[in-house]
Amino acid sequence: MAKATGLFRVMPKKRNLELLMLLFGFGLFAFELSQVQLATIQILREDAWFIWALPVLAASVFHLVLRFKASDADPIILPIGFLLNSLGITMIYRLDLVKALDDPDRTVGERQVIWTVIAIVLAAAVLWLVRSHLSFRKYIYSAMALGIVLLILPLLPVIGNPTSGAHLSVRIGPISFQPGELAKIAFIVFFAGYLTSRREALAVVGRKVLGIRIPPARELGPIVFIWLASLGVLVLQRDLGTSLLYFGLFLVLLYVATGRAFYVLVGLVMFVAGALIASRLMNYVGDRVSAWLDPLSDLNYGAIGGSYQLVQSMFGLAHGGLFGTGLGGGLPSIVPLAESDFIISAIGEELGLVGFFALLSLYMVLVARALRIANAHADDFSKLLAVGLGFVIALQCFIVIGGVLRVVPLTGLTTPLLAAGGSSLVANWIIIALLLRLSDTLPKPGTVSE
Repeated sequence: MAKATGLFRVMPKKRNLELLMLLFGFGLFAFELSQVQLATIQILREDAWFIWALPVLAASVFHLVLRFKASDADPIILPIGFLLNSLGITMIYRLDLVKALDDPDRTVGERQVIWTVIAIVLAAAVLWLVRSHLSFRKYIYSAMALGIVLLILPLLPVIGNPTSGAHLSVRIGPISFQPGELAKIAFIVFFAGYLTSRREALAVVGRKVLGIRIPPARELGPIVFIWLASLGVLVLQRDLGTSLLYFGLFLVLLYVATGRAFYVLVGLVMFVAGALIASRLMNYVGDRVSAWLDPLSDLNYGAIGGSYQLVQSMFGLAHGGLFGTGLGGGLPSIVPLAESDFIISAIGEELGLVGFFALLSLYMVLVARALRIANAHADDFSKLLAVGLGFVIALQCFIVIGGVLRVVPLTGLTTPLLAAGGSSLVANWIIIALLLRLSDTLPKPGTVSE
């Protein structure tokens, strides 16, 4: 007994707390799967064990890697990631159970489970191999080049796989993925490194005009370049969401690096101007804006690519009310793309406004932990890297959830860790791994661990 007590005491307290929260998440995941089976098909089937066991095993392995390779890492990030991911799997599996009546070969939920395992294993590998995030500073421009290559891949012949007119994915044999999801991580590393090296020039150099310090033209070059690149994504790939994501990410990191609202103001004016021009010259952008402003009009509702999805999503959220219909009790299957673009609507219908706010709270805590990590680091590169990793999740949530709630036009981005799609899962679990590595390398007061 004494030996067992001594062994327990030497285990990192953070990891023990993480384990307790993971066990709660494992139990909640099992309850969710049981609930959707009983509500939709009135029996408990054995395939639920496959859906439950593989993600649980992968998360347990990740936890063990943290114990050996990052014992001082944040104890909350991994459980939140698992809770979000498992809820997404549950909802996708719930949609499969209903749609399998018309399509017996439907296996979106099973594919999501497999991609979840792959994503968590890759994230654990990143954590194992990256001993210090500061090593990324040697590869700043390599990260930029990698990001550009990843963005260009969907435009290439043969491997490019356009869908509904948008050039977002690449297909190699039976495997299709969206390289833009990984490109955002490469650009975060580049933005953090570049702004660290140019922070002084961007913040204090320049002459004052009407009390505002205007930086030299050469220092405004990166803003113009990123603006043109984001418009290039909008024009060539026909992807409004990714365009907004990259430009917004750069503006936030620029503001954090310099503390000057001037850059944000200039950047917003440039983006709004570009978006307005695009809405006039490009039909697909104008159609989305029109569907956003007046989704209930007959013209928008009946148009191809119009507001039908958005209207069905609005009715689904209204059907859920305050407490929801319960898992398996709603009708999310009538909303097109409920497993991907509109998974937030499906969750809002069955968990209600209360469950919807609980889901938002998980995202808020995840982003808050990233900002806490950034604030605790002493060097600028670490701060900017942590802010970038956290903000890309926050901005993506705002764009996606805002689109479903008609705060902004629909863009086609996916909800982090929830929506169906392997590329998004891999990218977001790698972001979680990097945040855990950043939290493990926080400066410690003396030799006393927190």
